[in-house]
Amino acid sequence: MENNALSELEKIIAARRSAAAENSYTAQLLQAAPEKLLKKIGEEATEVVIAAAGQGREAVLYESCDLIYHLMILWAREGIALQDISLELARRFALSGLEEKANRK
Repeated sequence: MENNALSELEKIIAARRSAAAENSYTAQLLQAAPEKLLKKIGEEATEVVIAAAGQGREAVLYESCDLIYHLMILWAREGIALQDISLELARRFALSGLEEKANRK
C-alpha cells in the first residue's frame, strides 16, 4: 500500500507541472526558483528532527510525510522517478554502510 500512495503522489506531482501556480501549491513549488523548494525541504527536515526529539510517533509520521512530499517535488524537478530511488536503494543493499560511504570518495 505504501508504494501505491507514493506512486499516486508521483502521478499527481507530474500532473501539476502544467497547472496554474495560483491554483496549486505543488505547481508553485515546481515553477518557483529552486531556492524556495530547497528552503522548504530544510524546514521540513528540521521539523522531523524536532518531532523525533520528543513529540512522539504521530508527529514524526506527520512531519516525515511533509518531508517526503517536498523531496518528491525536488525529484520531479530533477527528473528522478520513484523507480530511480528504488534502484539506487537496491544497489546499496549489496554494500555495507561503511563500504557505500567509502565508495563515495
